[in-house]
Amino acid sequence: MNEAEALYDGAPLPVGSKGRLSSGWWGMVTLIATETALFAYLLFSYFYVASHNGGAWPPGGPPKLYLAIPGTIVLMLGSVTMWWGEKGIRAGRQRQLLIGLSASVLLGVAFVALEGIEWSQKNFTPKTNAYGSLYFTVTGFHLTHVLVGVLMLMMLFVWTLLGYFGVRRHSTVAIAVMYWHFVTAVWVAVFLTFYISPYLAR
Repeated sequence: MNEAEALYDGAPLPVGSKGRLSSGWWGMVTLIATETALFAYLLFSYFYVASHNGGAWPPGGPPKLYLAIPGTIVLMLGSVTMWWGEKGIRAGRQRQLLIGLSASVLLGVAFVALEGIEWSQKNFTPKTNAYGSLYFTVTGFHLTHVLVGVLMLMMLFVWTLLGYFGVRRHSTVAIAVMYWHFVTAVWVAVFLTFYISPYLAR
């Protein structure tokens, strides 16, 4: 290659692999598969302990739903707004992505606040009994994932402001959205397990 051939001709630079060709995409798929298996084991533990419990389950009766239901709705709305934001950047609408990210971050923070309030109102601790240990372990583990997701979306917001994403470069957004949808799906499973199944078993 001579010097003339090595000169940059002003054409757009390559944007790297996209979609399922992206190493980041496969990395996120692997992470989600691993975390799904872990949550599946935790939820299996709940039903296993419940099936071998000699007394009432949960010990204090079915949990109240007045915070859990709004929290579930909030988290599901966060997935919708993030989906909408990603749809915008795929069409080159940066402002739509910024709005979607902002809404999803606020909804994620609202979920964390609702979960914190609910924790403060529990009359048991992780050391009280098996149910308390399972409840705080599973919901706490999920809450950690939510906080990681919120931080991830906040970073995307900053990068969007810096102009990192557009029609041809948005794989990072798609990968983060996968994670956020995973966090929502896991909470639905946790909600059905801890909050709904006790009412169905009565």
